[in-house]
Amino acid sequence: MTSQRFEEETAARSSSTSRNGGNGGGYRTPPPRLSVGMDRSSRRRELARRRRRRRRRLLFAAPVLGFLTWALISYVVWMVQPTSMNWSERSAEWLRNDVPFGNWFVDTTEHYYYSLNAPKKGGPGIKFLPTVGLSGSGSKTSKAALKHTKQVSQLPPRVKPVFAKALPGEGVWKPTGPIVNGGPPMLVTTYRPSTAYPSIVAYVAWFDHTRTAIGYYPGRYEPPVAKVRGPMMIPVDQRYRLLASFNGGFTHVDGNNGSAVNGVTNEPMIDGNATLVGYRNGTIALLKWHGGPNVGPNVAWARQSLTPIVWNGKLNPLLNTDPNSPQWGYTLGGVTQVWRTGVGIDKHGNLIYVVANYQTVISLAQILKHVGAVRAMEFDINPEWHTFITYTHKNGALQPKMVEPQVMQSATRYLVPDDRDFFTVYRRLPGLISDPLK
Repeated sequence: MTSQRFEEETAARSSSTSRNGGNGGGYRTPPPRLSVGMDRSSRRRELARRRRRRRRRLLFAAPVLGFLTWALISYVVWMVQPTSMNWSERSAEWLRNDVPFGNWFVDTTEHYYYSLNAPKKGGPGIKFLPTVGLSGSGSKTSKAALKHTKQVSQLPPRVKPVFAKALPGEGVWKPTGPIVNGGPPMLVTTYRPSTAYPSIVAYVAWFDHTRTAIGYYPGRYEPPVAKVRGPMMIPVDQRYRLLASFNGGFTHVDGNNGSAVNGVTNEPMIDGNATLVGYRNGTIALLKWHGGPNVGPNVAWARQSLTPIVWNGKLNPLLNTDPNSPQWGYTLGGVTQVWRTGVGIDKHGNLIYVVANYQTVISLAQILKHVGAVRAMEFDINPEWHTFITYTHKNGALQPKMVEPQVMQSATRYLVPDDRDFFTVYRRLPGLISDPLK
C-alpha cells in the first residue's frame, strides 16, 4: 500500500465517523494499523507513540492498583482485630492511623459536622437539668445519710450556680449507690457552667477517699505496653462492690503518658506530666511527676495525662485554645470546643471527675476549679471517649447507668473487654489497696 492510498483510506474512515455522529455508528473506530507500505521513519514514530501511551497508562495504573491493594489488606487487618468500637468508629480510627492524609480527611468531615451542630450563644437555654443521683423513695435515705455524714467527714459545698436564677437542684450534690459506713461514698451533681451557652451542662462526681477505693485497669490496646494487661474489663469477682467507672486519659502516643498498676510500671513515667496516683494506703494525689521512669512499691496505680491545668487553686497560665495543641490535645475536626473530661483533687484529698460538652481546655479548668478542685488535669477528650457510669445492685444483679449523654458508648462498656484503659470506683475494703487483675 502506497503512502497516498493510506492517506485516502484514513480520510474515508474519518468521513464515515463524522456521518455516524462522531462514534462510527455506535462503536469505537479502531486505530489505524501500521501499513507495510509506510516508510520506516513513520512506522518507528507510530510504534514509539504507542509505547509511550502504554507506559503512561502503566505508570498511572500501577500505583493506584498498589494503593488499593494495600488499603484493602490494611483495612481487613485493622478491622478483624478484637475491639469494643463499632464499625464506623473503627473505620475512622483506621483512616486516622493508617491512611495517608486520612487524619486530615476525617478532621475536615468532623469539623463540618461539628460546625453545623454547635450550640448557639445566648438564647433561653434549658428549663430543667438532667436527673442524676438517687431520687424518689431513695431521697429520704439520701438526706439522712448526708446529714449523718456531715458529722464524720468533709462533704463538698454546693456548687455555686453561675446564673442569677438557678434551676431546681442545680449544683446540689446527690448520693448514688449504696451507703458505706453510714454515709455516701459518691456524690453527683449537674450545673450550667457558662452564661454564654445556657444549654450546656457539666456533670460532676465526687468520691470520698475514706469510703472508696479507686482502681485502674489497662485496656486491650492502651497503654500500648502493659506488663500485666489483665481482663481489660472490670473483674467479675470485684463487681459486687462496684460503684462507678470512668474513662482514662490521653493515649500514650498523644503525650508520652506513663502508667503503672500494683507498683509495676507499664509505660515509663515522664517528669513534669500531671499524674493521678493512688497509693496502697488509700490516699490519692495529683502530682507533677518527678520520680523518674518507674513508680515505687507503695503505688497502687498511676496514670499520667499531659501537664496540670489547675495547680494550687489557680489555672495554668500556659493554657490556650488552640484546637491542635500538642500540649493540650488534638481535637477531632480541629474544633476548639468539644466534649472534655478531667479529674481533680479537693483540699481534703477527695477525687473529682468532670465531663461536659463544648469545652475548651481553659473552660474545663474553670469548671474543675469552680467545683472545688485545687489541682486538676485533663483526661480524654472528643465525643467517642467520655464515659461516666454508675452501678446499682438489685437482687444480685448489676445495673449500669450512663450518667451523662453518651450515644457512642454503651452503659456496659467496661463490663466487657474495652480498647482503652479506665478507672473504677469500688466500695472500700479493709487493708491495702490493689488492683485485682484477674
